[in-house]
Amino acid sequence: MNASERHSFLDEKVALYNHPKFIESDPIQIPHQFSIKEDIEIAGFLTATISWGNRKMIISNSQKMMDLMGNSPYDFVMNHQMHQLERLENFVHRTFNSIDLVTFIKGLQHIYTKHDGLEAVFAQHQQPNSMQKSISEFKKTFFEIEHLYRTQKHLSDPMNNSAAKRINMFLRWMVRNDNKSVDFGIWKTIPASALSCPLDVHSGNVARKLGLLTRKQNDAKALSELDINLRLLDKNDPVKYDFALFGLGVFEKF
Repeated sequence: MNASERHSFLDEKVALYNHPKFIESDPIQIPHQFSIKEDIEIAGFLTATISWGNRKMIISNSQKMMDLMGNSPYDFVMNHQMHQLERLENFVHRTFNSIDLVTFIKGLQHIYTKHDGLEAVFAQHQQPNSMQKSISEFKKTFFEIEHLYRTQKHLSDPMNNSAAKRINMFLRWMVRNDNKSVDFGIWKTIPASALSCPLDVHSGNVARKLGLLTRKQNDAKALSELDINLRLLDKNDPVKYDFALFGLGVFEKF
């Protein structure tokens, strides 16, 4: 297909998958249980953190985290007592274990207590067409608390050539206002134009088949290439095409 046909094809797929039905089988359903901004942020952040592997397991273990926090994630983060952290000791999702979860709870408390919350930290270092430096700076701020070095691997750093798929997905959830009630659009200090596609094996393979990506690795350099091409399709909301690329890959085996 030529460039015009490809553009129309992708727009059709965005309309198909950027739909409330998408929520039913996606980890985004976890933060959709909440209505308070901070609950949505924390539920979304923790869910995105463990979003690799089997999607049913991701959803199940994300719900388990919410249950362990009494389904009041912000209140738990801010007001938990040390003995309450003991209930987390059996949690595990692949290589993300209870020690990591406790560290993330403490890291989030640090973000809200010392840095005015998740949105403020991510907004501080944003650039006109990129959130990648912001993600890197966020990781530094998050791990100002005492922690085991191994836990750092659960937050990607684009400055180390990572595509940072899970954090970019979380930012899409928080920033995009899609008028479809899928993405939340509750962060007003970051424009959708600055977002990047959550690049993974599915979206990467589809992007290559469609001529949007030539680099073989799914890394920061590939993300930069994909960013450029998606911004040619829609400079104000380039990451909406995540729905098309992901849907084509996962649901249509394109």
